[in-house]
Amino acid sequence: PVPITSFFPRTQRAEIDFGRIRSASQLYALAICQRWMPGGRVVAGEYVVRNPKRSDRTPGSFKVNLRTGRWADFATGERGGDLIALAAWLHDINQAEAAKRVAGLLSLDPLVNS
Repeated sequence: PVPITSFFPRTQRAEIDFGRIRSASQLYALAICQRWMPGGRVVAGEYVVRNPKRSDRTPGSFKVNLRTGRWADFATGERGGDLIALAAWLHDINQAEAAKRVAGLLSLDPLVNS
């Protein structure tokens, strides 16, 4: 006899396409930064803005590299490697939820296309 499970396709765990989301977000880095952290300015390829998560009186210590998505608050040492990490930090969510949020902002399906 054939096991009943052989009649049903295996359920595959949906995987988030971090690479595609990361690449797409870098194309729109300035727009994303302006939406999440308004009031900044571009200086030498970086978005410079007050840190939205602490009492930051003047912009300068918080920067996002618009080409790579790397960001850092040089006053506190907090940093991340891309805009997904920035979303996770800003919104206090995990990387998967952050990737989904960024994908939604860009109207992308967050899952790997099979």
